[in-house]
Amino acid sequence: MEKFYLDQFLNSRTQMKSSNESYDFQKLCRRINAEFIKEWEEGKDHYETALRIQKKAIIGYQKEVSYFKDRIRELVRKYGVERTAFPKWYESLEDAVYHENWGLAGSAEWFSNRFKNSSSAKIIGSRIYFLENGEMKLKKQTISKERRGQLIRAFLLHTPEERLDKETHEIYMLDGTRITIFGGSMTKKGQDVIIFRRYIIPIYSFEEQASRGTIPANAIPFFKSMVQTGYNIAFTGAVRTAKTTFLSTWQSYEDQKLEGVMVETDPEIPLHQLMPDAPILQLIADNDKLKYISKNLLRSDADYFILAEARDGVALDTAIKIASKGTKRMKITFHTREPLEFCYDVAGEIVKSLGGDFETTAKKVASSFDYIFHFVQLKNKNQKRLKSIYELSLNRETRDICMEEICRYSYQDDSWTWNYHVSKDKSIIGEEENAESYQIFSKELAVLSGENGERKNENRN
Repeated sequence: MEKFYLDQFLNSRTQMKSSNESYDFQKLCRRINAEFIKEWEEGKDHYETALRIQKKAIIGYQKEVSYFKDRIRELVRKYGVERTAFPKWYESLEDAVYHENWGLAGSAEWFSNRFKNSSSAKIIGSRIYFLENGEMKLKKQTISKERRGQLIRAFLLHTPEERLDKETHEIYMLDGTRITIFGGSMTKKGQDVIIFRRYIIPIYSFEEQASRGTIPANAIPFFKSMVQTGYNIAFTGAVRTAKTTFLSTWQSYEDQKLEGVMVETDPEIPLHQLMPDAPILQLIADNDKLKYISKNLLRSDADYFILAEARDGVALDTAIKIASKGTKRMKITFHTREPLEFCYDVAGEIVKSLGGDFETTAKKVASSFDYIFHFVQLKNKNQKRLKSIYELSLNRETRDICMEEICRYSYQDDSWTWNYHVSKDKSIIGEEENAESYQIFSKELAVLSGENGERKNENRN
């Protein structure tokens, strides 16, 4: 029998591992990929099972991600290539091989702890961008056309209702990240788009909003009392101005004993996490589904309704009809650049979809909502601001739409001014719904106005 010398064996292993530093990373990725395919085809792991694991891993299920990484780790040790250099935007060698072959490729870095405060990332063609300090910054890593196609197919595996031949897709990952895909004839050749977007505020509280500069800290008691007073609120603004975040924050202060119904076109607001003990029905319904269930919603005995991202005439008409029944605590978000045009913009959407008289519909909108909170995004895209608050009402005698600005943001000195105004109908609503909270609401608005503005007569028509 040939003699075995332990020291020679250890020396040979050391030399092999030291040579790992020059082992080609892409070659390793191809080698491990081929090993996985071979195992699947040989039936060690059934191919359909492998697809199921892959589609769950790409959406973010940790058990399935671990399946890939554990096996990669085993193969790396088997090949003796533990010291293979890998791109710095990955966290480990097994992480790098997984994402290069099956995961998120170079965009995986955006999901790391380093970019936890980035709200958006984009893949445009082969280029990858992350939102950093309010600016979209081009990253060093790129992604090939073939790999983009593979990534999109992997996303769609988890949503079989989304056909691959569609030119636009909207998908959600397990952590709530929204993925929007544009391709086909909607984009220029080689410039297909994948957009990642997430909400990054970990705590939905007015204090957290104030710490980020979105709202004034001295107005927190005013906002809290306003929630309890039960007014119908519209949160408006352009895309990415924190409308949904503020609605979620507002809702987190709602009385958890009240019954609620929330309708979304996309599952963005996790009310079951924000208010785990509250009896809230959460429905996902697009335009067609909402037409079907709108009558049921109108017959519901819920204490309040939330229509997040009211984008079309059907959703807006449903909101107006529900509010006209006398429902309090209604909340919606709506895309608009100019809050003074809110009633007419909403009426336009409703008339376009369902017909009707424009002026009459606009007046119905005015009588359905009490306040409009308008939000903007500053030049630094990470910074959002409450730009204005308007009291909205319909004069019962003249039938005129009335809007009174009670809060205004100043870009020049990054501050807010306040104007005391409570119309008679808002006073009546407040007293009927929660007299104690209304008194606090009125007092806090007077205090804010005394600090920064002119107090006007209360209960003016």
